[in-house]
Amino acid sequence: MFVDMPLDQLRAYLPERREPADFDAFWDRTLAEARTHDLNPVFEPYEADLALVDVADVTFSGFGGHPIKGWFIAPAGASGPLPCVVEFIGYGGGRGRPHDWLLWPAAGYATFVMDTRGQGGTWRSGDTPDPVGGNGAQIPGKLTQGVFDRDDYYYRRLYTDVVRAVEAARSHPLVDAARVVVTGGSQGGGMALAASALVPDLAYAFVNVPFMCDIRRAVEITDEEPYGELGRFCGIHRTRVEDIFATIDYFDGLHFAARARTPARFSVALRDGVTPASTVFAAYNHYAGPKDITVWPFNGHEGGESQQALEQLRLARKILG
Repeated sequence: MFVDMPLDQLRAYLPERREPADFDAFWDRTLAEARTHDLNPVFEPYEADLALVDVADVTFSGFGGHPIKGWFIAPAGASGPLPCVVEFIGYGGGRGRPHDWLLWPAAGYATFVMDTRGQGGTWRSGDTPDPVGGNGAQIPGKLTQGVFDRDDYYYRRLYTDVVRAVEAARSHPLVDAARVVVTGGSQGGGMALAASALVPDLAYAFVNVPFMCDIRRAVEITDEEPYGELGRFCGIHRTRVEDIFATIDYFDGLHFAARARTPARFSVALRDGVTPASTVFAAYNHYAGPKDITVWPFNGHEGGESQQALEQLRLARKILG
């Protein structure tokens, strides 16, 4: 069944943004603190038993100087400079193995895959612990970790890692820093959206069925995970609901969208109960940069899958060469 508004209403849906007055100051301070730590990107050659690509096991300093893992994969023997696609991962997943990420290298691009701190135990393994545990109660998962304090909230660390990942990718001698694209689906789409606002001069952003957008509405209209975690947590901490959302407002994709100047292609699926279509259109309609959106009317959270990948490959060829 269709789980949200009709498409004509979705295209016009422009909810009010409850933006904190110090939103920009908060993120300026957060990123300035992160940059007091040396980025220290390390690219160690990695034997992946893949003859047509070269792989490096990456470590760089994210939020708090914490070591964040990743993969750097490029066509074997490439001399550069190459366009680079920085890929972010959906909720619960980690970086997995290099052979999970061959699409973009097969197209001739470098790929930088950022591992997701504290995740990798749900559907693909990860290798990056989160040394900060939050400040108390949380529903299992990451959406409520540290949510009573904006400075301690999990997504402050994660979105800072996103910015540092792009910086680490740009530091590699094979990478053309002017031709860097960010991409991801679900949580990864939310991370790409944050990058489109927090990182200057990106070439493009692919924002697929993004999570963490229009979060107040999402919790009202879906119980599917991960938003279900937040709904249950609010039910337990019923007297602190406004405190919870006062924190989350610093991380809502609507506010990043309103600041973005990166050209972007969104995707949305009209039967998606995980990231409902109205929450995606809310971010898209507020997006300040050049934009387009692909609508998959009969799909759920899987979105366009391989057809979406084909569309992105064709767009990347036009944008990046």
